[in-house]
Parts: sequence; C-alpha cells; structure tokens
Amino acid sequence: MAKNGVQFQKGLSLTSFLDQYGTEEQCREAVYKMRWPHGYQCPECGGEKYSEIKTRKLFQCSQCRHQISLTPLCQ
Repeated sequence: MAKNGVQFQKGLSLTSFLDQYGTEEQCREAVYKMRWPHGYQCPECGGEKYSEIKTRKLFQCSQCRHQISLTPLCQ
C-alpha cells in the first residue's frame, strides 16, 4: 500500500511542535525573534529600548513613543 503524501510530510511532529510553540508565551517569543532577530528596533526612529503595553499587547518605543504590534497588519 502506498504512503499517504499528506500524512507523512516532512517537518515537525506534533510533539515537537507543542514543545516549541505549545504556549502563547512560546509563540510570542518565536515571533519576536523572527521579527527582530538582532533585538527590538523601532521602525520610526531606530530606537532599541521599549516598554510593553500588556493590556493591548503592543511595544512602545522609549524614544519616540511609537507603538507597534508584534504581528502588524498586512498592507
């Protein structure tokens, strides 16, 4: 019997996926590292320090106060 091409795809197993991205905090950290691999940098002024607005899940630049989401909307 032939292997099912969908079922036997290469990639992460469910266990590996859950180990890496199983919690919201793990997912946010992974996306942060993808977005800013060399650390946070403000898109407006280039500032490297920020505060987190946790109630709105935004980053605010300490220099110019520009606010940005970890996952910006596509334009």
